[in-house]
Amino acid sequence: MKLVNIGYGNMISVDRIVTIVSADSAPIKRLIQEARENGRAVDATYGRKTRAVVIMDSGHIILSSLITDTLAARINGTGGPDEDE
Repeated sequence: MKLVNIGYGNMISVDRIVTIVSADSAPIKRLIQEARENGRAVDATYGRKTRAVVIMDSGHIILSSLITDTLAARINGTGGPDEDE
C-alpha cells in the first residue's frame, strides 16, 4: 500500500484515489457540502483554505490545503513543493 502526504502529516492511500479536483467550482462546493452533511468529508486543511478535493473510491472526500498540482506530483513520485507547510 502506497501512502501520499496530503499536507501537515496527513496520509492517504494512493490505491483508493479516484480523482483530485480543484475546490473552486460550484459543483465541487456542492459535493463538499453534501459530503459534510452525510458524514463522508474528511477535512485535512487544519483551518486553511481548501484548494484540492480528493475523491476516494469509498465515496469519502478528503479536503486538502495543497494545490492539485502538488498532490499529483507527490503521487507520481516527483516530489512537489511543500506549499503551506
